[in-house]
Amino acid sequence: METLTIETISVTKRGRYALFAGGQFLFSVDEETLVREKLREGLTLTLPRLEELRQKSETRKACDKALEYLSLRDHASGELYQKLCRKFDPQSSAAALAKMQELELVDDAAFALHRARYLMNQHKSRNQIAQALAQKGIERQTVARVLEQLWEEENSDPEQEALEYLIQKSYREKLAQGKTQQVAAALCRRGFAPRLVWALLKEYTNQESEYYEE
Repeated sequence: METLTIETISVTKRGRYALFAGGQFLFSVDEETLVREKLREGLTLTLPRLEELRQKSETRKACDKALEYLSLRDHASGELYQKLCRKFDPQSSAAALAKMQELELVDDAAFALHRARYLMNQHKSRNQIAQALAQKGIERQTVARVLEQLWEEENSDPEQEALEYLIQKSYREKLAQGKTQQVAAALCRRGFAPRLVWALLKEYTNQESEYYEE
């Protein structure tokens, strides 16, 4: 079986240990890996063993980066995995994510509920909230469950309240100018159901409006 002998170990600017063999850079490892695996100059290792060490080192780097991301703010698991994959291979990224989940530092349901409540308070439609959560990598079943829970917690209809707020704040002038169709189209693009949009617009106008099918 083919082997390589570690000829040189040098410290990098980031405090890691770069391994060289045959005059070429192999990869770098953290200090814990260096000590635990008893890596030293002159040590001969098989290629599979070197790849195993490289993978372990990459996973540790990915874990450190995951902790860095999580120290700044909470992340959904899919979002964290995608960010890790920008810097590490899929295997290391998945291993780091699994470690964060094991440490209970990543909880998709809690993240989704917190994010959904924030967006609801920002007067977003239910569809907009669902899309925003999906973009964070939250699974569809979790999104549906969280939205159902959030809507059940409210004494009133958050969708209608958000729509009423937007009409009052952003569209009253256009409605006064008779631009009902444009307002309706804009609100529908925000994810509000056409039936609800037209029902509320008719309260602000005295005209009969063409009914939009959902």
